[in-house]
Amino acid sequence: MAVDLSRRAYRVQRWAARAALAAATAAVLVPLVYGGWRGLLLLLCGAAGLALSAAAVWWTLTLRGPVRWLAALIAVCVPAAVVALFAATLFWALLVSLALWGLAVGSGRFALRGTGDALRERERRAPPPRRPVLIMNPRSGGGKVDRFGLREKAERLGARVVLFDPERDDVTELARTAVAEGADLLGAAGGDGTQALVAAVAAEHDLPFLVISAGTRNHFALDLGLDRSDPAACLDALTDGVELRVDLGFAADRPFVNNASFGAYAALVQSPAYRDDKIGTSLELLPGLLTGREGPRLTARAGDTVITAPQAVLVSNNPYRTDDPFGLGRRERLDAGVLGVLGVKLEGAVDFAVLLLGPEPGGLTNLTAPEVVIEADRPEIEVGLDGEALVLPSPVVCRTAPGALRVRVPRKRPGVTRAVPRLDWRRLRKLAATVGRTAAPHRRHRDAAHTEPAQAAEPTEPTERIG
Repeated sequence: MAVDLSRRAYRVQRWAARAALAAATAAVLVPLVYGGWRGLLLLLCGAAGLALSAAAVWWTLTLRGPVRWLAALIAVCVPAAVVALFAATLFWALLVSLALWGLAVGSGRFALRGTGDALRERERRAPPPRRPVLIMNPRSGGGKVDRFGLREKAERLGARVVLFDPERDDVTELARTAVAEGADLLGAAGGDGTQALVAAVAAEHDLPFLVISAGTRNHFALDLGLDRSDPAACLDALTDGVELRVDLGFAADRPFVNNASFGAYAALVQSPAYRDDKIGTSLELLPGLLTGREGPRLTARAGDTVITAPQAVLVSNNPYRTDDPFGLGRRERLDAGVLGVLGVKLEGAVDFAVLLLGPEPGGLTNLTAPEVVIEADRPEIEVGLDGEALVLPSPVVCRTAPGALRVRVPRKRPGVTRAVPRLDWRRLRKLAATVGRTAAPHRRHRDAAHTEPAQAAEPTEPTERIG
């Protein structure tokens, strides 16, 4: 007797959704029932304390002198007092509530995990290169090239290694020379700024590009699923690799693999003192930058949307997830053919508190577009490009080159996992409300999921639309 596994799986997901909703409701009710009217008062005090703390953070960033340090004291002490008050008053009810909330989140993610396929770039097997050239920065990441023996391993695998000094050598010219001498693969060991420069040359000549995570953060390597803790593992792509077609971003004529930032952060990284004293430099410059007394007045245009006088604009090569703290700062895919745009415009402490605590803050613009134009009231604009400080002529046109880059990565890499689904309570309610045959996916939709992977972002619909 055949077993309908898809129907059984949906039944499990449906009950997981119900468990998530029940646990979330109980997480709120437990402290209220245990504490009675005191529990309700505590929740109100907690909400007020969080709002006051968020406002105090804004005052800390925008004021100077003794008032700043008073605001910083409030930002630290108020949350601590709220936590202590909750712990002293609610006792075990607080622990039970936190445990129930954890159960709600876990069950909700499990319920939604099966309603759609994870997005991932299309892979294709690729033969080993015959004349690979790898450009390495021996200073990057505190000396990872030497610490992990990257040059020695690369040469054992048949690659030619070019070491460069970022203060003397032009990375782009080194890459162009390698192509002129017959390289059939280019690679870079260094930070994201180095990766972008070499990647642009590889894309220009339609050559595969190998990412070696030898920088400090390597966000591009993270979103490719590479092991940032072991850069040597990236070299396995030379013998057992697959290729991905991903997008490449440009700000004016400068390439970027992660993002281009404008506004407050871009102004901070321009300061010579920022690298040695990030906190001190930020406290010195942010009051003027955040309040608009210093720095350029920016205007960002993306399609029909215009952001006037934002404090900061972040243009990313494919959008970052911002709706989920578990996926914050990660890109679900690198081949969507669009730029992500995050614009922040705050008028004061209230807007900042809403930005931190509100589900849909008005001061945050989040959209996608194939092209973004950044204008300023000055002839030049400060830009942070993949962490590198630049100054470009105004206006700066940011664009994407869809599928321009052939990235060679190891076939086995630890970061390739199923995307964590967004915790969508509205969809959980719909899933929990389904009964009987409506929970089973229609065969037509299952077939479409296999034949049209680019549309797999939306969860599989059941026979009858839920809700």
